[in-house]
Amino acid sequence: MDRYSPGERLPSSRTLVERYRVSPVTVSRALAQLAAEGVVVTRPGAGAYRAEPSGPATPAPGDTSWQEVALSAQTAAGAVPRSVDASGVLVTLAEPPPGVVEFNGGYLHPSLQPERALAAALARAGRRPGAWNRPPTDGLPELRAWFARQIAGPGGEGGPTGADVLITAGGQSALTTALRALAPPGAPVLVESPTYPGMLAVARAAGQRPVPVPVDADGLRPELLAAALRATGARVLVCQPLFQNPTGAVLARERRREVLRIAREAGAFVVEDDFARSLAHEDAGALPPPLAADDPDGVVVHLRSLTKITSPSLRVGALAARGPVLERLRAIHVVDQFFVPRPLQEAALELVGSPAWPRHLRAVAAALRPRRDHLAAELRRQVPALVQAAAPRGGFHLWLRAPEGTDEAALTGAALRAGVAVTPGRPYFCAEPPAVHLRLGFAATAGTSEITEGVRRLRTACTEALPHGAGGGEPAPA
Repeated sequence: MDRYSPGERLPSSRTLVERYRVSPVTVSRALAQLAAEGVVVTRPGAGAYRAEPSGPATPAPGDTSWQEVALSAQTAAGAVPRSVDASGVLVTLAEPPPGVVEFNGGYLHPSLQPERALAAALARAGRRPGAWNRPPTDGLPELRAWFARQIAGPGGEGGPTGADVLITAGGQSALTTALRALAPPGAPVLVESPTYPGMLAVARAAGQRPVPVPVDADGLRPELLAAALRATGARVLVCQPLFQNPTGAVLARERRREVLRIAREAGAFVVEDDFARSLAHEDAGALPPPLAADDPDGVVVHLRSLTKITSPSLRVGALAARGPVLERLRAIHVVDQFFVPRPLQEAALELVGSPAWPRHLRAVAAALRPRRDHLAAELRRQVPALVQAAAPRGGFHLWLRAPEGTDEAALTGAALRAGVAVTPGRPYFCAEPPAVHLRLGFAATAGTSEITEGVRRLRTACTEALPHGAGGGEPAPA
């Protein structure tokens, strides 16, 4: 823009299209952005002009140091400091630089997302009468009923009804509402160890104290849950019984009723984050029903979302509960959000009611299995020093343990320099981790060839960062 003087007319849109060989839409968006930044002004019928200077080029810097005192001050003696650490979440949300293999992704690769079905659903939704009107604060009744049927399972007995469901802006929003409703600032909240960093961030931002309950290959350990409830007096447990993030564990059949019994006897709620039910792989077999389907006493607050199985931008989820707690959840939900935008809810209804929906679920199940198996095989071949937990039959990722003495930050940094983004394991623990771990995702990759290349790059990083270069294995072809 420096080639144009203030007040000088810019070339026409047609000239810019021809000069830079871009579409008219691109030129229009660029001019709109420049106008929003105050660099140009547009005059209908006359074109775009370089804006006149409106003040000093560089504003005087302010002094924001006072905020350090204001943000760190506690409102009461002994209160738990409210820290908002989003680093564990941003690892999976940040887009890696071009050319980097994305093993840290938390969403489906664009080739696996139902883009055509989403576009068609959104177009149909936009044509519905009243599609842009204000929706009911609890959500569209038809969408609430659909979620209730999914949660209740085939039999439908014991599960929630549509009246027991609130529509939320995705799973993270549902989790935030649940924790704020169920536990006050300073209260202990029991969490699986390891667990989803976004949940730990929500609890800490609310001033709550996450307390770990270890998991093993069969999920949450009931005897340790009982001990933690006795020791802390906690009244909330957050768990992922199906394809737990990050271990991939499924809560064993004999432990399901035990967990509910222990929580009920302690007067505690179980927040069931059922994030991966739609992400079962082709070889998963019959899935156990949600805990909420076997809960007549309102112990379980159930949440799930359409986001993981569709697109990061379809932020539509659900909270299900019964009893007096539903009113508290509803109040928090309304205060925080008012409601989820109606066009998104209408589009979600169109999508799950279309013939494309079951086809999409089958396609994702068929696509995730070979990616999972290929990543596991390539890791065994190229980097056997990274010990794998059992490969899950659902979800997005593998959970790996690094050799003793590994510097986690050095390893993840070396991986990024080698051209592969991985997720460090430390943010998944609310207390001291027992070892150094990595989480490697396969759903955000384009396919098996990209996975092979990503593991080759990871092997290079391991040779640099693991103790004594403990990469091991045979090198992959370049």
